[in-house]
Amino acid sequence: MYKGVMGKILYVDLSSGKIEIEEPDEQMYRDFLGGYGLGARVLFSRQKAKVDPLGPDNMIGFISGVLTGTPTPLGNRYMVVTKSPLTGGWGDANSGGDFGPYLKFAGYDAVFFSGASDKPVYLSINDGKAEIKDASHLWGKDAIETEDVLKSELGKDVRVACIGPSGETKSLIACIVNDKGRVAGRAGLGAVMGAKKLKAVAVQGKVKVEVANEEEVARLRKESLETIKGLAFAQRMQKAGGTSAFTDGMILRGEAPVKNWAGAGPIDFPEAEKLAGSLVLERMQKKYGCWRCPVACGGIMKEGTGEYKYAEGTHKPEYETEGAFGSMCLNSNLESIIKASDLCNRYGFDTISAGATIAFAMECYENGLITKEDTGGIELTWGNHDAIVKITELMGKREGFGAVLADGSKVAAEKIGKGAEQYTVHVAGQEPAMHDPKNSPRFATGYMMDAAPGRHTQSGADLVEGEEQKKANTYCQAYNSAGMCMWGASWLGSGTIAEYLTAVTGYEYSLDKMLEAGEKISNIRQAFTVREGINPLQRKVSGRFLGYPPLTEGPLAGKSVDIDVRLAEYLKAMDWDAKTGVPSKAKLEQLGMADVAAEL
Repeated sequence: MYKGVMGKILYVDLSSGKIEIEEPDEQMYRDFLGGYGLGARVLFSRQKAKVDPLGPDNMIGFISGVLTGTPTPLGNRYMVVTKSPLTGGWGDANSGGDFGPYLKFAGYDAVFFSGASDKPVYLSINDGKAEIKDASHLWGKDAIETEDVLKSELGKDVRVACIGPSGETKSLIACIVNDKGRVAGRAGLGAVMGAKKLKAVAVQGKVKVEVANEEEVARLRKESLETIKGLAFAQRMQKAGGTSAFTDGMILRGEAPVKNWAGAGPIDFPEAEKLAGSLVLERMQKKYGCWRCPVACGGIMKEGTGEYKYAEGTHKPEYETEGAFGSMCLNSNLESIIKASDLCNRYGFDTISAGATIAFAMECYENGLITKEDTGGIELTWGNHDAIVKITELMGKREGFGAVLADGSKVAAEKIGKGAEQYTVHVAGQEPAMHDPKNSPRFATGYMMDAAPGRHTQSGADLVEGEEQKKANTYCQAYNSAGMCMWGASWLGSGTIAEYLTAVTGYEYSLDKMLEAGEKISNIRQAFTVREGINPLQRKVSGRFLGYPPLTEGPLAGKSVDIDVRLAEYLKAMDWDAKTGVPSKAKLEQLGMADVAAEL
């Protein structure tokens, strides 16, 4: 029997209030490893193409991976899946914390919602019992307040994933928040919850996640912990403030985008050291880790004492947030970035898209497309940290000029007009992550071709050769779906992850078998997007994003990415059509998805 899973999935119809439990065939878990792999298989099979992403026919699922909640180090992730209201295609987001394991402890591997409620509700799952409850008293509260209220009502052992006001107003860059600062951030998934009047999912329980070979899992865990102790990168993450430990260096060497992707670190933003991880550590109260994580790279902040007041207990910003609200906006005021991050956690905003959209607005302001009269007196000049904090709050409330920016830069440019689109940098509506493909070309492939575009967690490989890109991508698909943190998957390596999958599930996962699962996942996600009528090869991006024309100064001077060559090699390796990106019939049938091939 396949272990590591609960073997049960909840299906909740919010229109009728009907709740059903299904027990999938083991083959579903073997083939798709849980997570967004299982989610894509379910949505492709059960949901019609071309549904309104903010309508009742769009499903949204919360799914753990087969390694989530097991002794596997850094096996603590869960994923949310839906049709993205931001990009119009496949949408998924990944988060850590405690919610994923506790979903399993509550008795289920996943819960999928369809329909829409006519009043605010939340779903409570307690030791296998699922109940739709009234959330009228929660509607309008921020994500932190919502979790506090539910803990007071349901008990301190409950874990909550919820939306803030941004999700309620269906902002296209709204996210889903758990553990007060862990976020399923991308693709606008919070808006789908808001459209369904689904405020939260609350899970609690003590069901044990059984593994097939406890002794082998224990042996692997012991070896893995020793491996992590010996890795300088992992130890720096642990001791020096998580990913914020690398922010200043990333800016100066050209990894982090600067001045809305148009600048160069040392030239346009020489104050990068003011965002150093050591300065974040000075403001930290204590370390924070996701469930049973041996590294605990997160942090809880002391109360803000400077000009920006934030509460004790605020989660520290990570690299992506520092890049978006820092180097992208030429903002070196760390306190303002912590405050903006806290606002995003409370309102339920994707920090990458929020910060990048503000950077876009600053360039519009610099070039006279918007003025103080448009912004309500807020001077959106480069580096104006006070303006950044004020406009972030207005975006969260969808008030004033914040309402113009609340759906991301693509929609904002359409509202502003006057040629504002020339200053947008997005892929299918999604602002890319804070990793410049001109410095790390591997990101170009994932940003442009992945079913969920603009994502740094879906990269190809630095080499142009398509087979290397394919291998890197399929491994990424496998460990993401299995519930592994990307850092753990990187530190332990693909061979070790395959060993964990075997010991946990009892099913023999050779490295090739694990990569085959990753290939199935990649293909079903791609099939979902192309079935929506989307051709990934027609996605257009700003030339500055890929280095056209190349910068003339700084670490990226003269660099550009030949995206056509990279994509052609990747499509060939994946056996996807060179002009449409559609997976071939032969490939889908080889992977056991003849029904998908027939529908495409």
